[in-house]
Amino acid sequence: MRHAPSLLSRRRLLGAAAVIPLAAPALRRALAAEGARIALIHLNDFHSKHEGVAEGGSTCQEGRPCAGGAARLAGAMREARAAALAEGRAPFLLDAGDQFMGSLYYTFHRGLAEAAVQRAVGTMAMSLGNHEFDNGPENLARYAEAVPFPLLSANLDTAEEPLLRDRVQAFTVLASGGARIGVVGLTTPDTAGSSSPGPRLRFTDPMEAADRAAYALRRQGVGTVVVLSHLGLPADRHLAAEVAGIDAVLGGHSHLLLANGLAGAVGPSPLVVAGKGRDVRIATVACHGRYLGRLDLDLAADGRVAAHGGAVRPIGPDVAEDPAVAAVVADYARPLGELRRRPVGVAAGPFPDAGCRDGECALGSLVAEAALARTPLAEIAVVNGGGLRASLPGGPLTYGDVLAVLPFGNTLATLTLRGGALMEALENGLSRLPAPAGRFPQVAGIRLVIDPAAPPGRRLVEARTAEGPLDPDRAYRVVTNNFMRAGSDGYGVLRDAALEAYDDGPPLEEVLADHLAARGGAAPVLDGRIARR
Repeated sequence: MRHAPSLLSRRRLLGAAAVIPLAAPALRRALAAEGARIALIHLNDFHSKHEGVAEGGSTCQEGRPCAGGAARLAGAMREARAAALAEGRAPFLLDAGDQFMGSLYYTFHRGLAEAAVQRAVGTMAMSLGNHEFDNGPENLARYAEAVPFPLLSANLDTAEEPLLRDRVQAFTVLASGGARIGVVGLTTPDTAGSSSPGPRLRFTDPMEAADRAAYALRRQGVGTVVVLSHLGLPADRHLAAEVAGIDAVLGGHSHLLLANGLAGAVGPSPLVVAGKGRDVRIATVACHGRYLGRLDLDLAADGRVAAHGGAVRPIGPDVAEDPAVAAVVADYARPLGELRRRPVGVAAGPFPDAGCRDGECALGSLVAEAALARTPLAEIAVVNGGGLRASLPGGPLTYGDVLAVLPFGNTLATLTLRGGALMEALENGLSRLPAPAGRFPQVAGIRLVIDPAAPPGRRLVEARTAEGPLDPDRAYRVVTNNFMRAGSDGYGVLRDAALEAYDDGPPLEEVLADHLAARGGAAPVLDGRIARR
């Protein structure tokens, strides 16, 4: 693993053109010697959502309210930087990882669209998230060559992987406006099993790695240490409490929002944790570019934090787009038409979408089987019939045919769920019968017997896996889509009862297209997996 003792910013952030500043509330102050004043402008888990997202993480469509988008996010970054400079603060633009995976931009360009946007906005450092490894070390190495800023992961051992040995650092030192900070990166160790890092990369204990990196930075005389953590908020709280020498944690991975006064927030921004010898500030801004965070720190002469402020800005239609970044996105959008024409296999007969909202349908079974096959550790797949928006024709199929069936840009989501909670989810899917409803569950890895005439909540007569009847107390590994996992269509139990979850797997349309291509196509089959009493 290579440690870089210092790396000054090699790019400036976007030039000043402020309109509406991302302003922090009044700082909580403490007596301290005069030091630097900095603004940490941060994001995490962008997931290639260059065109923004609708509610539930779906692709933006005309007439639907949307949030985020690379051009709007860049506009907010520009304004935040200008506001910080006007206040006499040194701005740092930092990313806590998972730029990859989640839209056609990544499917086609494999990280180069993300790299182009990050170059344009002036990202200064990024920690590696688990999804940066989804297409292996070779793809990550190509991305590393395309960005001018350091990629950080202190708990990634690259010694046996020559493609990444000199492209990933444990930490770096950044300078902006006369201020100097140390930045450490951390990656969830679950990456080894949830992504595709290959056999030569090793993920070590992040707490031990953070401790070593913070100590090394202090030995170099760096007074302020910021961790870009792709571990998730629970682990970030543990990190802040247990690792000495850390001043702030900018987190990602769990897609949770820390904010003051915004709906959906799980705590304030920053969240202050009592650490070893100093308080540690934690900030994180959900996912998909829907928010931009700013953490202001007033530093004492020795680099310790004397005061802090925090603000989170929703990236809605009121945010002006940055025209240069809008042009970058447009350039990368042009070849996506080629992807839509790509052959993916042959259908032995049509897969109609009719009937998918009130009973077993061959199309729903195909999509559920594709999700299950793509997720080796999953035992059961459940997808909503309302997410299937067109039929698959018989004969040769293209990626465009698949996109017509799955147009929303939803991604795979995996979770661990006890059998009783899964039964509750299935009952929700059956609750509108006999009327057709988008929530009706299409399944794989499980067979259901249902009674549409029974009262809601009692319509699931039997649920069996290959092992036998569904055990209410057993934990099952389930794959679904991020729309359902977010609690949409009445599936709140998938949000609230998940024991562990990963919400940003590959796009569902890519999963189905790859499934068809790997098998040369498919034949429509009704096998009685959803039987009526």
